[in-house]
Amino acid sequence: MQTHNSCGLCSITLKDIQVVSGQDTLLDNINLQFHCGELTALIGKNGAGKTTLLKAILGERPYKGEISYQDHHGAKIVQPKIGYVPQQMDFDRSTPVSVSDFMAAARGKSPVWWKIGKSEKKQIQEMLEDMNCAYLADRRLGALSGGELQRVLLALATNPVPDLLILDEPVSGVDMAGLDLFYHRVTELRDKYHMAILLVSHDLSLIRRYADKVVLLDKTVIAQGDADEVYATEAFRSVFGYLEKEEGEA
Repeated sequence: MQTHNSCGLCSITLKDIQVVSGQDTLLDNINLQFHCGELTALIGKNGAGKTTLLKAILGERPYKGEISYQDHHGAKIVQPKIGYVPQQMDFDRSTPVSVSDFMAAARGKSPVWWKIGKSEKKQIQEMLEDMNCAYLADRRLGALSGGELQRVLLALATNPVPDLLILDEPVSGVDMAGLDLFYHRVTELRDKYHMAILLVSHDLSLIRRYADKVVLLDKTVIAQGDADEVYATEAFRSVFGYLEKEEGEA
């Protein structure tokens, strides 16, 4: 893992975070710290507040408490760059838009119907090459598989390099080969750019294999640590049962 910090961030601190909706408390007393060079997985049952916490960090949900970003010198970063890959993207799959057209529009460079310039096309090609999917550039967006679409979205979310990369169940509905490929690429990004990555996932075996830190939520933090530590807790077993280690794991 690299010792330098390409993204310029050191850590993200969540202090006394609370989210309410009417009379319902969705999150309470959330105190966490995420560091650069770490992939942190948020796990929990449905309704535990995982996506709500992501939306609070993204500024899409009102909250009480403080979310702060610090650089290596302890100084606050006022406007951090956050990359985001959603759980799913709703669009008309019959629309005749290519991957390159979509990426150019998403980057705010041109409308989807506008001819892409050579410079922009080259940048998009390089972004896709970083995800080992340059062959998708001229593919119709609606013809992509779930795994291919997520790699395109990951290419967008990591250009420019974010201070924090947020992934909300990014590979739901993707086959096992696609899952491994996606997680492997995410960990490569973590190591190359030393970025902080926050992931919501139900793939407990893959989390054990790839995550540096696991946080178990049930509207508050009920366990945190590395995967083996969290998976050994009674809190985890009450939600997920006993999870056996895969063959070859220590």
